[in-house]
Amino acid sequence: MTPGLRRIRAMLVKETLQILRDPSTFLIAFVLPLILLFLFGYGVSLDTRDVKIGLALQDASAAARSLASAYEQSPWFDVHGSRELGDLENDMIAGRIRGIIVIPQDFGVHLARRDGGAEIQIITDGSLPNTASFVAAYAEGVRASWAEGYAGEHGLRVSPPLTVNPRFWFNPELASRYFLVPGSIAIVMTMIGTLLTALVVAREWERGTMEALMATPLGMAELIATKVIPYFVLGLGSAALCALLAVTLFGVPFRGSIPAFLGISSVFLIPALGQGLLISALSKNQFVASQVALIVAFLPAMVLSGFVFEIGSMPKPIQIITHFVPARYLIPSLQTVFMVGDLWGLYLRNSLILLGFGVVFFLLAIRATRRRLD
Repeated sequence: MTPGLRRIRAMLVKETLQILRDPSTFLIAFVLPLILLFLFGYGVSLDTRDVKIGLALQDASAAARSLASAYEQSPWFDVHGSRELGDLENDMIAGRIRGIIVIPQDFGVHLARRDGGAEIQIITDGSLPNTASFVAAYAEGVRASWAEGYAGEHGLRVSPPLTVNPRFWFNPELASRYFLVPGSIAIVMTMIGTLLTALVVAREWERGTMEALMATPLGMAELIATKVIPYFVLGLGSAALCALLAVTLFGVPFRGSIPAFLGISSVFLIPALGQGLLISALSKNQFVASQVALIVAFLPAMVLSGFVFEIGSMPKPIQIITHFVPARYLIPSLQTVFMVGDLWGLYLRNSLILLGFGVVFFLLAIRATRRRLD
């Protein structure tokens, strides 16, 4: 074995022992990912079902009661009935319900006359635009389905309805956890790769051991490699654990291959580790390094990566900024390997971009980690 390899092996042993002696490393690498995964898997849901709405039934006709029953039996709504519209308005102001369906007086009379006066009123809470749009669309859908059935039962002639048969690829159930859980793995890897390595060199400076490392014959590239490799293995192990829990505990389908998952995870860890090393080399303080890592890595990965908020709906200047967030290129690959399968064209493109980020971060980290004590 060459002297260079012996030096690297000795430093790797030293870093491994340091990791084993530090409980906080295991908390960040394994306990924190589990907490985040449980929060995103169980606590965060974008599924809109059982929305609480109020139903003001102001007509006692059979047709009005039939329509009210259609809303009550809908799986999309949790209906609270009341004849007093004012009470329901107060409930909506207080946030207890998100919409009101008003079936007015003489609804049945106008329906029997077929004079076009059989109208209902749909009131939604515009303070939550997405939920308001959902309530309006599905309330109209329930009314249209009921009207078609009512016309058929009473022998009324209606124009042939337009039949829509929607097909949802990759996620037929439209379950939000199917894309939130894979996306949360990207957030976990960002936390592990950047936050842990951000503490590495800063800790050496704080403990006064950096001077001893500088006195060794290790080259700067060798020094950085020995700092990165143990955390690379740690991050990959944490990602594998999260993927296992995603499939077994949350029921997320895994339609790709294990080599593809490990490959894209490994590529993403390169810029994550490089960014953490750069932060630690510049700050030389663990507290400052951890705060900077949260601001420049964790928050952009949460908000600007497309994890929760669609990038296409962001303003154009913000969309440009998202191109500089590495997690933006990992999340589509993770969601694809879980829900679609292996699309190597997508993986290769995103991996090349991530490798570019990694090269830039490591070059800057090597330049910032100088062999001087000033």
